Amino acid sequence: MHSIINITMNENLQIRTFKKTGHIEVICGSMFSGKTEELIRRIRRAEIAKQRVKVFKPKIDTRYSEFEIVSHNEQSYPSEVVNDADEILEKSFDVEVIGIDEAQFFENNLIKVVQDLADSGRRVIVAGLDQDYRAMPFEPIPQLLAIAEYISKTLAVCVICGAPANRTQRNTQSSEQILIGEKNHYEARCRLHHVVSIESKKDNLILNK
Repeated sequence: MHSIINITMNENLQIRTFKKTGHIEVICGSMFSGKTEELIRRIRRAEIAKQRVKVFKPKIDTRYSEFEIVSHNEQSYPSEVVNDADEILEKSFDVEVIGIDEAQFFENNLIKVVQDLADSGRRVIVAGLDQDYRAMPFEPIPQLLAIAEYISKTLAVCVICGAPANRTQRNTQSSEQILIGEKNHYEARCRLHHVVSIESKKDNLILNK
């Protein structure tokens, strides 16, 4: 009886060992914290390992380049532009490693897309803002954090005091959650020096009622 059980357990262990297992990695933090730089570093290492890779970004993000992801220190990597997260699933049938930049600009259907890719044996690396300019959770990143096997939280440098910064300060009057911009609109701030306008706080209260 025991020998049969042991054989079965060993066989199951071998199956699990040799079966290709996918997983999800999330790189999150404020603006100017090196998220895209870290994504590019991991993608390039996957290429060195002779793995087939593909990187995607949302069409809305045209700040540096239309067909590349570009970090704030000007590192870049070719990417495919998609209108909707479902396109990522359709275009990833022939790759082993998928990179997704600026994930906060996708709708929540990105969550199922990422799950399906990982379930099919792919390594999925997602980078994006986990908080908006009000320091509120920025979907769909929080839900991706919940299902990820690996999480990396990147920190910037507060422009006021030099402390580690995990918040994004908006320097314009817009109260829209999504406002595409760079240093002309945003800067990194620590918890102490992050300021949210009264109007933005009111908008947040209305949204959460």
